[in-house]
Amino acid sequence: MENQLTDRELWKTYWENYQFTPIQENPVYKKYIRPVASTARFIEVGGFPGLNAGYFYKHVCRDVTLLDFYVEPSVIRKVERQNRIPENTIKAIEADFFKFQSQAHYDIVFSLGFIEHFRDTRDVISRHVDLLADGGQLLILLPNLRGINGAVQYLFDRENLRIHNLDSMVPVRLAGICRELGLTDIRVEYTRKPMVWLEPKPGEKRRAACLLVKTVSYGLKMFPIKCRWLSPYIVISAIKGTPIHTAL
Repeated sequence: MENQLTDRELWKTYWENYQFTPIQENPVYKKYIRPVASTARFIEVGGFPGLNAGYFYKHVCRDVTLLDFYVEPSVIRKVERQNRIPENTIKAIEADFFKFQSQAHYDIVFSLGFIEHFRDTRDVISRHVDLLADGGQLLILLPNLRGINGAVQYLFDRENLRIHNLDSMVPVRLAGICRELGLTDIRVEYTRKPMVWLEPKPGEKRRAACLLVKTVSYGLKMFPIKCRWLSPYIVISAIKGTPIHTAL
């Protein structure tokens, strides 16, 4: 059985329709980032077009790389220009993550919205860990589609729901995988205030649905409860071996 639930053509179409926004100043993962030296090395798995790598460059460390099996360099340069990042700062590796072999190891291995697109959750997390330097931080975020967000996807975008592995979205299981892989300082939890969304796609009906969902999302923010039913994300933070101590 194929491990991945998506293909390169799907992501090409996705990014062709993506509406770019500036790098956030307060992303959902900000409070989970451990202090590191400015010389620390960062890589994002599935990181195109580089918005998260751009955030880490501006606020965390200066050596940032993304790894993706679909990369369009002109789009990364656009992200740099729009966010006042020096040209060619965000390094990119175009490769299949499951065939990628690296001699380099990184102080932060990050992904957002990646591991849930594969059937074998343990395997994909293990491959993240393989990229970590000793003492480095694993930081993974994935959507929680086992609550209200999943219901929204079921009603308005079942095609999108089908490319997500709902079994990957169980915190207790994710924590168990981290322990099996020998990680320490493990933190797995629901996070952020409630929010629902639809992926951008062309068409008047889609725009109307997005507007409706956005309105519902604003209303849900009045209920800042972290739980399976309302939280939009699950965060995994863990350390490989002994945490790095740095003088900042």
